[in-house]
Amino acid sequence: MNRLQASILAALVILTGASHSPAQDLANAPPAKDWVLPLFTKEGYRELTIRGDEVHPVTTDRVDIKGMNVTVFSGGATPRVDSVLLSPSASFLIAEKKARGDGPVRLIRDDVEVTGIGWSYDYNEKKVLIFSRAHVVFHSALPDILK
Repeated sequence: MNRLQASILAALVILTGASHSPAQDLANAPPAKDWVLPLFTKEGYRELTIRGDEVHPVTTDRVDIKGMNVTVFSGGATPRVDSVLLSPSASFLIAEKKARGDGPVRLIRDDVEVTGIGWSYDYNEKKVLIFSRAHVVFHSALPDILK
């Protein structure tokens, strides 16, 4: 079990008030409101924060999130936001370190903003895929883009 899995599983155990095996009754556990899971690098720098207006544990490996906000930081000594991923509804797969959703998504960076419908986010690869209705707005100059 990696650090991310352990953090999320610990949060789920606290949510369920479990005095028994954390794998038991997760699907019947009440949702957590205003849930926050900060993750840090080995050096102690902020790396990622996952937030949800409401988080429902489905299994020990999956949580469903309403009002998801994933903030990715630079991971260095200077805490700088690299990107923000927003979606009204998502599933986070703990072992795979992936989030996905069938509905709308919005990716915000200093240089670009992307929206679309149907998406996936791979934490390990730092990659967002948008499956339909992608709309991209660049916030920086793109000289020679058509050459």
